[in-house]
Amino acid sequence: MQTVHDMVQSAKKEIQEITLDQADAAIHDADVLLDVREPDEFHQGHLAGAINVPRGILEFTLDNEPSLQDRHQKIVLYCKTSGRAALAAQTMKAMGYQYVQSIQGGFDAWHAAGRKVVTPSLPDFE
Repeated sequence: MQTVHDMVQSAKKEIQEITLDQADAAIHDADVLLDVREPDEFHQGHLAGAINVPRGILEFTLDNEPSLQDRHQKIVLYCKTSGRAALAAQTMKAMGYQYVQSIQGGFDAWHAAGRKVVTPSLPDFE
């Protein structure tokens, strides 16, 4: 029986994982930057320009959202530490997406490196 760790390691052998140094150029060239974390994680901070499609509904969103149906778009994915993004990239590859990359280390590595993070602010009611 496989553990989730085994599944992530297996997925990482099948996908293209990029380093933080490669991520800036990949994001610049991407058609879509997908954050596959949960909405509460996304709202605590995310990469500029990212759209949130949680891993749990990824396949359904890809199948039903016209802007995400082009299998030839360049897509960069990330999650908290790269496990969910690896599984998402593997799934997208199986669905026929040709150009999917996952950021190694995910949001945590991005943030720890001091890279820009967008943190939505709530209005001040005072």
